[in-house]
Amino acid sequence: MQKPIVGRSAPSLCTLLKEAEAAVLSTTDLNQPQTHSQQRLKNMETWRLIPLTTHNAFMNMAIDEAVLTARVANRVPNTLRLYQWQPSAVSIGKNQNPHTELYVDNCRKIGIDIVRRISGGGTVFHSATDEVTYSVTAQTTNIAKDIPTTYQHIYAAITDALRLLGVPADYNTGDVKNCPNLTVNGKKISGSAQTIRKDTVLQHGTLLLNVDFTEMFTLLRVPWATNCMQVATIAKRKITSIQETLGHAVSPETASNSLIAGFKNAFSIQLATGELTPYERELAETLCKEKYATDKWNFNGKTP
Repeated sequence: MQKPIVGRSAPSLCTLLKEAEAAVLSTTDLNQPQTHSQQRLKNMETWRLIPLTTHNAFMNMAIDEAVLTARVANRVPNTLRLYQWQPSAVSIGKNQNPHTELYVDNCRKIGIDIVRRISGGGTVFHSATDEVTYSVTAQTTNIAKDIPTTYQHIYAAITDALRLLGVPADYNTGDVKNCPNLTVNGKKISGSAQTIRKDTVLQHGTLLLNVDFTEMFTLLRVPWATNCMQVATIAKRKITSIQETLGHAVSPETASNSLIAGFKNAFSIQLATGELTPYERELAETLCKEKYATDKWNFNGKTP
């Protein structure tokens, strides 16, 4: 895994774009003799990139499952998708009970969507403005043979993305209760969850641009806390963001560009910008309507 560069100042968007362009040449002039670098790029595997888009929680999770289903059927290539949430939402792990993990009434009063993921892991608050989410869907043979190594390889890409922003992150292997994650000075900045279906992995995770702890813990239930402010104060010592680390805000677009470059670097791949296929769009619409937008799935974990 590439070590983060400590103390590096955050580059501009222009610098990020240049690094991304340097990672992969988009075209090759077949009329000119190919250099060693051009031949190397030609031999690189190409994954699909679905650039930053915004959906509600139900459609976001429906699209992730649709892409996974299409990849299992070998109808699409390995895919990196970047997205945001509108409105803000809370996602729970496949086996969690929302009534024990959330203040459900608070979510409903504020207009926060609640959605159950098909991946494991814990409860996550997804801010409409302060987060970029990534999902990686790929055959396990292209990443790693076991779950711990898969996490490590994908987090190498996120670590490199943070390095490009000037944020030095460390890999944390996690424990029985917590999935692996990335930390800065011991404070969590990126988490993720995973599911594997027929030798194809879906890992989706967050990159925190900023954090509103008061809002977060108005929604997330912490059994030992007596009030929201108590847990928010403690959380500030355990969770951080890009803005807190750098001392200034970073736009979702800049963070997305760093993620794109990070995946290119870590996996030595090309990323071809694309979109959902008609099959994926139709499946996502069906999954959204019949599964992810239903209380039967989100509150009971059951499908029609």
